[in-house]
Amino acid sequence: MKYALVGCGRVSPNHISAAVENGLEITALCDIDIDKAKSVAAELPRGNDVRFYDDHRQMLEVEKPELTAIATFSGTHADIAVDCINAGSNVIIEKPIALSIADADRIIKAEEDSGLIVCANHQNRFNGPVQHMRKALLAGKFGKLFYGTASVRWSRGEEYYKSADWRGTWEQDGGTLMNQCIHAIDLLRWMMGGEITEVVGFTENMMHPYIECEDFGTAILRFKNGSYGIIDGTVNTYGGDYEETLSVFGEKGFAKLGGTCINKVDDWVFEDESEREPAADVDEHPPSVYGFGHKSLYTDVIKSIVTGKKPYVDSQAGKKALEAVLAIYKSAADKKPVKLPLESCSTLDFKDRR
Repeated sequence: MKYALVGCGRVSPNHISAAVENGLEITALCDIDIDKAKSVAAELPRGNDVRFYDDHRQMLEVEKPELTAIATFSGTHADIAVDCINAGSNVIIEKPIALSIADADRIIKAEEDSGLIVCANHQNRFNGPVQHMRKALLAGKFGKLFYGTASVRWSRGEEYYKSADWRGTWEQDGGTLMNQCIHAIDLLRWMMGGEITEVVGFTENMMHPYIECEDFGTAILRFKNGSYGIIDGTVNTYGGDYEETLSVFGEKGFAKLGGTCINKVDDWVFEDESEREPAADVDEHPPSVYGFGHKSLYTDVIKSIVTGKKPYVDSQAGKKALEAVLAIYKSAADKKPVKLPLESCSTLDFKDRR
């Protein structure tokens, strides 16, 4: 299967490794900075015949990839994704899927019209501990769900934000909730029943005056099934990345997943005797906060392309995660609760409104 990658920045090595491990034919790497593409190519196995482009439209026309991964900055995701779909390529889109409801809908419409596969790159759904929790939840081990929590306590300093002029901007990125926390928000929504009906949120920029967006955010979510979600996210943690956690509380059980990227089981307490001890081998020890999930996500997407079935993390899931973050931003800006679904909303709505 012919594969191409658009965007050769911070997360691109994870995509390349996943493509190699899944036996994809890596035909092209694209970046507006060709040197970045060539640097990523150095990690490829010897003998791989890869070509370089600084224009994704030219790459699509010449290479005609069957699967394209998009790992550019967030504000460009929608346009590139629609171009890929219109060129006949299935797509993996790094989070967030877009920065507006309208752009997410545009991707979904193009996908539906084409019959191609679009996957939102929420790879943490494939983490061993996350799958372990999901299995227990689907088996009814938690009983009635009461509430869940998602916390991201990481550190990003001036060097990180000034490494690229799009970081921390409303037009191309969003803040801590959109960039660093959206994986945990996706997992919380997924575990707690999926459909959010109301959000109350607060955001603040406490330590990063040189960016437009928030470096701290917190919210309470109400779900259609009567359960609640609590979110807190920050990039102000002193001393580095501390933790990313996901907890679920139910009438018959409680579980907390932790580590720096929801990669290990911290607590596992259930009424059901068979669930008293979590499987020790589900814990993972990744070298970075990106985890190991890209390989499994790629495997699933390839299977979806072959079978025509929806991927495990489809475009609608990507839109729902985006919608949750936008609702928090809207609540914080308007200083009142926000009802979902959102008919329209964009990060640009909050420029100069903090």
